[in-house]
Amino acid sequence: MRLTRALLTCGVVAGPLFIALILIQDYTRPGFDPRRQPLSLLSLGDLGWVQIANFIVTGLLYGAFAVGMMRLLHPDRGGTWGPLLIGAFGAGLIIAGVFRTAPGWGYPAGAPSGIPTETSVSYVLHGFGFFVVLVSLIAACFVFTRRFAALADRRWAISCAVTGAVLPTIYVLSGVLSQGGEHPQPLSLLLRLLAFVGWGWASLLAVRLCREATAGQRPRA
Repeated sequence: MRLTRALLTCGVVAGPLFIALILIQDYTRPGFDPRRQPLSLLSLGDLGWVQIANFIVTGLLYGAFAVGMMRLLHPDRGGTWGPLLIGAFGAGLIIAGVFRTAPGWGYPAGAPSGIPTETSVSYVLHGFGFFVVLVSLIAACFVFTRRFAALADRRWAISCAVTGAVLPTIYVLSGVLSQGGEHPQPLSLLLRLLAFVGWGWASLLAVRLCREATAGQRPRA
């Protein structure tokens, strides 16, 4: 059980670590404006390795969390699909880190002022990584909605369901509000909100499961 708790703790750390590094870079990276430029652009430039490492390390931490979740919950409700989806979430982050996005929105210096025009393999795979992250995280929310509903834990069931509904809503709004290319700020800020909500939910879930593991006798679904 000690190993299981250590693996679950990786999930507790992952979200705050990712968010903290984003905020630090947002306001210290020369020439970067978080009001205009999506966080993936932090992977570019001389200091891009910081965000690349952020994506990959966070993905590995959530992958470890998925293993701990499997050890704790399998074969009960949520013990199969929950870990698989959180593992896919972590894998998507790693893909987004290994394959960088294309310059755009005015960053780095000299880049197009609007949506990136480059269609390289790296750009496409970065987008695929983001797609995996978003879909797997939303699906995981509803897997755990069912689990906590079965445990009669209404607060957690509602919070999981609300998060699962909010994430796609934020994503859709980020695209709608950015139409036209004249005011890119909503795209950037809403995508940051999506990350803060989604990554934050995953880490809070890790806190909850750590408590179950520490108690030594988790409730049966």
